[in-house]
Amino acid sequence: QVRVVESGGGLVQAGGSLRLSCVASGRTFSNYAMGWFRQAPGKEREFVSSINWNRIDTLYADSVKGRFTISRDSEKTHYLQLDSLKPDDTAVYYCAAGSFSTNSGDYKYWGQGTQVTVSS
Repeated sequence: QVRVVESGGGLVQAGGSLRLSCVASGRTFSNYAMGWFRQAPGKEREFVSSINWNRIDTLYADSVKGRFTISRDSEKTHYLQLDSLKPDDTAVYYCAAGSFSTNSGDYKYWGQGTQVTVSS
């Protein structure tokens, strides 16, 4: 059974940092990109970042570029470092595995999400 599990969310003040982790299991992910999406209350799910299977190619949403950093230390584990957090970053963050893309429809496996709340 394929599982994708996020961790590391929490409550932080504006300007603070968090590190999200994502661990996938149940199949090989060596050819999969790993990405992050987020969904704030009343808003649609949006792309945040993605890292390709080669651990080199990355994508970032303009809203997080320069503040968030994605990394991957194995085919099944990757991280999203969130720095200089803003209240607008408050959302449920979802980890996903799929094709290297900014489109949520290109990701096949999804986690349940982890809440990130940034207070002003």
